[in-house]
Amino acid sequence: MKRWVPAALLALLAAGCSGTDEPESDTRTEPTALTTSATAQADDPTTGATAVPHRVSLPALREKTYDGDGLRLGEVVLRAPNHTEYEVTYRSGRLTISGRLAVPKGDGPFPTVVLAHGYIDPEIYVNGQGMTRERAWFGEHGYVALHVDYRGHAGSDPDRSRGLDMRMGYTEDVINAVHALRDWEGPVDDERVALVGRSMGGGVVQNALVVAPGLVDAGVAFASVSSLAAENFDHFIRSDGSRDRVTGAILKAYGEPRANPDFWDGISARTYFGDITEPVLMLHGTADDTCPIRWSRQTTRAMRRAGVDVTLQAYDGEQHAFGPQFDSAMERTGEFLARHLS
Repeated sequence: MKRWVPAALLALLAAGCSGTDEPESDTRTEPTALTTSATAQADDPTTGATAVPHRVSLPALREKTYDGDGLRLGEVVLRAPNHTEYEVTYRSGRLTISGRLAVPKGDGPFPTVVLAHGYIDPEIYVNGQGMTRERAWFGEHGYVALHVDYRGHAGSDPDRSRGLDMRMGYTEDVINAVHALRDWEGPVDDERVALVGRSMGGGVVQNALVVAPGLVDAGVAFASVSSLAAENFDHFIRSDGSRDRVTGAILKAYGEPRANPDFWDGISARTYFGDITEPVLMLHGTADDTCPIRWSRQTTRAMRRAGVDVTLQAYDGEQHAFGPQFDSAMERTGEFLARHLS
């Protein structure tokens, strides 16, 4: 554990839910281990050659070396009663990623969360957008909270894949954020770290949990997208007439899900739920018309089949962004993290 030194920071700156919801039945195939992933070539029993993961896949991410570091505090953007927020940058592989960091008042060390925001068009996204309420809640309740902007967003370096890495890069940025926080000489308790995501970010959290088991202590997903990549593609991209060019590029690169199921399974967290070692909390509103609650029900069921310690909390009448029951959902999240980050 590292001790927080406020003077060093100053010097640097001068420079009502419905209860647990049982998931509906799901006839999808059982999850498999990450080592039996979609591959660019099959294992060859005659030569003993090892299957090579497709370069855009969760198994390929598993083989990467994560060395996130260089977390740097920038401008103070908020001073609240119990915490302060800063613009920050850190390194994710060869990229610089921007974000916002909430730091509680006091010496620490403090439990820590990495926040993965939902989809916002990168052309209009601004630093720290998408999980402002969550970041402030965590800061006020004694958590260090790093909100990741992702590559191609705000002050981050560009996403050189132009969206064709199927959000694998976002997963890499979140994993590297954990490493950067642990490398930072700030008030982070290295032994108490969790991932928290909303909507698309919920999918990023699921990806990170299967790619890097043991990296953190728990995962939380609000109003998550599906754990099947093809389902998300059909629902959000193919059905959006304004994104026909993106749809065409993806299908040209990877083929239709029915024609190339190995690829689509390889970028689906559900395929590898058996690798998750951390407890997971799913929170979802029953009136969500952006990410239907059936997705979280199916994900929860698949995780349970794979042996994951998972809980789904449903909120009657709550919509995608969470309104009247936001505070209740955050209290539920706080209770969950208090149990597992101890």
